Amino acid sequence: MRFIKDTNIDFMKYRKIAFIASSSLVLIGLISFFLRGPANFGIDFTGGTLVRYKFSESVNTGDVRNALAEAGLAKSTIQSYNAGKGVLIKTAGETRKEIQTVINSKFVSFIPLVEEEITIGPVVGNLMKRQALIAVFFALIGILIYTAWRFKFTFGFAAVICLFHDVLFTVGIFSLARKEISLSVVAALLTIVGYSLNDTIVVFDRIRENMKLSRHKHIPETINASINQTLPRTIITSGTTLVPVLALLFLGGPVIKDFAFALAVGIVVGTYSSIYIASPLVIELSRLLKVKIH
Repeated sequence: MRFIKDTNIDFMKYRKIAFIASSSLVLIGLISFFLRGPANFGIDFTGGTLVRYKFSESVNTGDVRNALAEAGLAKSTIQSYNAGKGVLIKTAGETRKEIQTVINSKFVSFIPLVEEEITIGPVVGNLMKRQALIAVFFALIGILIYTAWRFKFTFGFAAVICLFHDVLFTVGIFSLARKEISLSVVAALLTIVGYSLNDTIVVFDRIRENMKLSRHKHIPETINASINQTLPRTIITSGTTLVPVLALLFLGGPVIKDFAFALAVGIVVGTYSSIYIASPLVIELSRLLKVKIH
């Protein structure tokens, strides 16, 4: 049973508008990312201490902040969850003992219980940052080689640019939303790369098939037909994937929220980019490089 009827949307008609909108949003996100600098990264990359507390009653974050400030930890980042019964504290440096001393002395009546403790030195943080960038870079290089071998170089190059777009867009959204990039977010970015690539390859496969069947048609016409033919599959797949991710985002705990947020953004952007970035790029690159893609 088909839930989505056949469509005949002229996607290529709006490709230049999509290019301008995407470029503008990515640029705004990158400007925000570079302006924030180290604030973009969590303690996984910068080094520092994270302590997660569970209290018997709701705690005022203002009181926690004031207590930490009195102990010389005024620059701590404090987040509450579970209606104030949970508090997450992040600070630069190895300050686990200082935080515990403050919480145990000032909030003893709330019966503080440590749920999680993480301390990462700056050397380890820088190493993780470098390894994360290397992982993303080699993932994109591998994808370029695979798609260029399976299709043609023009398709492979378009797919990699599309994936760069998805990653940079998601990173920009994180920066604009004042969220930190942690190792779990990097894992989400790599997941987004795989998800977006899968969607793009489905469209590219249909384009290749249609080009063999209708060599007399113009390339934009063939690409439009291919996108419309795969659109029901794209919408259903993206929709069913997005539902559990949104459940994690709104119902999951603070540990999983940033990961789920990155995936949610990536699924939406990846679906959009496979239609309005990857496929139109094939047209523009073939014209720029003066190569045939039939």
